[in-house]
Amino acid sequence: MTTTTSERVAAPSTVGVRGHNRYAGLGLMVRFILRRNWLRMLIWLVVLAGMVPVVVDSQRELFPTQAARDAYASVANTPAIAALTGLPYAAGTLGGILNIKLWMTVAVALAFAVIFLVTRNGRAEEESGRTELLRAGVLGRHAYSLANWLVACGFAAAIGLASAAAAMSQKLPAAGALLMGASFVGVAFVFVGVAAVAGQLSRTSRGANTLASAVLAVAYLIRAGADVGAEHGRANWATWLSPIGWAQQTRSYGENLWWPLVLCVAATFALCGIALAIERRRDLGAGIIPERVGPRAASALLRTQFGLSLRLQRGSMIGWALGIVVFALFFGGVATAMADLLSADNPIAQAFTGSSKSVLDGLLGYFTMANALLVAAFALQSADTIRSEESDGRAELQWASAISRVRWAATRMAIPAVASFILLALSGAAIGATFGAAIDDPSQAGRFVWASLAYWPSALLVVGVVMLYAAAIPRAAATATWALYGVAVILSMFGDLFGLPDWVSQNTPFTAIPRLGTEFTAWPLIVITLLAVIAAWAGLAILRRRDLTSA
Repeated sequence: MTTTTSERVAAPSTVGVRGHNRYAGLGLMVRFILRRNWLRMLIWLVVLAGMVPVVVDSQRELFPTQAARDAYASVANTPAIAALTGLPYAAGTLGGILNIKLWMTVAVALAFAVIFLVTRNGRAEEESGRTELLRAGVLGRHAYSLANWLVACGFAAAIGLASAAAAMSQKLPAAGALLMGASFVGVAFVFVGVAAVAGQLSRTSRGANTLASAVLAVAYLIRAGADVGAEHGRANWATWLSPIGWAQQTRSYGENLWWPLVLCVAATFALCGIALAIERRRDLGAGIIPERVGPRAASALLRTQFGLSLRLQRGSMIGWALGIVVFALFFGGVATAMADLLSADNPIAQAFTGSSKSVLDGLLGYFTMANALLVAAFALQSADTIRSEESDGRAELQWASAISRVRWAATRMAIPAVASFILLALSGAAIGATFGAAIDDPSQAGRFVWASLAYWPSALLVVGVVMLYAAAIPRAAATATWALYGVAVILSMFGDLFGLPDWVSQNTPFTAIPRLGTEFTAWPLIVITLLAVIAAWAGLAILRRRDLTSA
């Protein structure tokens, strides 16, 4: 009797504490999120920070003397460098060369990493219903969200410190190394805030990822346009419209300015404060952006597996298409101006153009490959629904009906396969149209459509690998596929700049495809297509036999 009475009395007091302390359980949630994500964060840390000593070693070998570094500095200040990696400064030092070769790669990759991390542990958990279960106890209303953001910020800080330590281990100046690491952290902090707000606005994790990634793409384009238009090596006013521009204007290893990071910190606090204010007012599971009311009856297409999956990914596909076409228009528009400022014997031009017959064709081939990598990222995200729907429990409901696992998964591979073909054609046409307008040759659009479609087997291979990993290693599939994609991007885009051997940099699924301006051979396309078919077939065979796996 006494025990029962005490329990009845204690219950209201627990509710009262929960009601007054919106952050109750914060420490517990931090440990919980760390336990679930430590492996993927460790992989990101090793990959991103590990590139620093590799790049420094390679550049020390390429430019062993100060005279060689001064010569490099004299040719590094070009629109091509400004658009892709930012305005070069202190380019006559190893630290400055490190920034030119690596800063933008690490900053953008880390921004993507924190976006995916915040969404995975925020909106995705709320969408699956796990956040509701956690809040059903004594957990405060904002404890889980704040813990998620703190872990993401701590992860970014760890990568910044590791990058700085790696640079100092190569005997680069400590002040510049610490500021370089801090600038990476500054960019990541801002996009933790962006992802936090996106998770409040969108009702789905896919929508939150798309929204935050779109903001990152816009920030990169604003920064690129501002840097191309800069004069005398000084920042254009438009640079200050982009958080990437803020962090880059710290000018590590050069002027070492710390004050631009204040903007990053202020923006982070403001965005997280906005996210908390929205979370305080909205219903659990709801989003601020309203969803349109659909028709009473589903169409014939929507009643099919293909139609349903297509409808669920419609918003994401539109967002990716807009971003890819915008990048394509930008690339085609600046190619001629960049090529005019680069000579064939320029080491930077050689790194970009490879074995192309001319600098202009080399740059255009490089840009076409860059757009193909963006299409491959879309294909990866789209195909990853194979795993996400299983982990969220939606696949189990569908597998319990008449549809087979193989047909279910094949449908979800068909959508990124078909969509990537369309996106490659659109991006190729966009590059060709803007380039053709610059040289007064409208026929260029068709030429670039075919050059871009040559990368379709590479996108198919990405889809096949996603299928294989989702079936064989379901719990680690997303981490493994994105890590593999990140390695492919680094090797494809910057392998030559890093001075890596040709057998490494020229044999990725993207660099193996003949570029514009080089002799065409179909063998790489055939081999990559066969690998894609084998990976997809093996994944389907494994999925058909293994047990259902939850998150």
